[in-house]
Amino acid sequence: MENTGMDRRTAGERRRDTLERLVAERDIWVATAHPDHGPHQVPLWFLWDGRAVWMCTGAGSATARNVRAEPRVHLGLPDTADVVLLHGEAECFPDDEVPGEAAEAFCGKFGWDPRAEEGAFLYIRVVPRTVRAWRGEPELRGRVVMRDGAWRE
Repeated sequence: MENTGMDRRTAGERRRDTLERLVAERDIWVATAHPDHGPHQVPLWFLWDGRAVWMCTGAGSATARNVRAEPRVHLGLPDTADVVLLHGEAECFPDDEVPGEAAEAFCGKFGWDPRAEEGAFLYIRVVPRTVRAWRGEPELRGRVVMRDGAWRE
């Protein structure tokens, strides 16, 4: 792995930078797996509510089918020079059962309300249990910034 010449960030700096990216970014890679059909990965729009990642997809999509069968998911922000990976379990909300505050925040960020669309949508909420963040080889050690749902200092 290439050394980017960047100084190694402290755990607190990595946490701060990770939280800033979770608020600012639009897309996240979602990796799921189905017991019969295997792995599946797609990018989805996402919202960070300060505790969890919220995404939305068609209720009949492979992602929706997979998280219903196997809720463990991996999420990744799309910059390989500034890696942020999250692992957690998905909680599913049909569009007519999603908490209003989450749906309104999602709509506010993207200007799109899946609840108003024809066809069914599924909101997916993931509270991360583990978060890893690193920029290049100097930060491989200490890349776990959240373990068992608790941010590391």
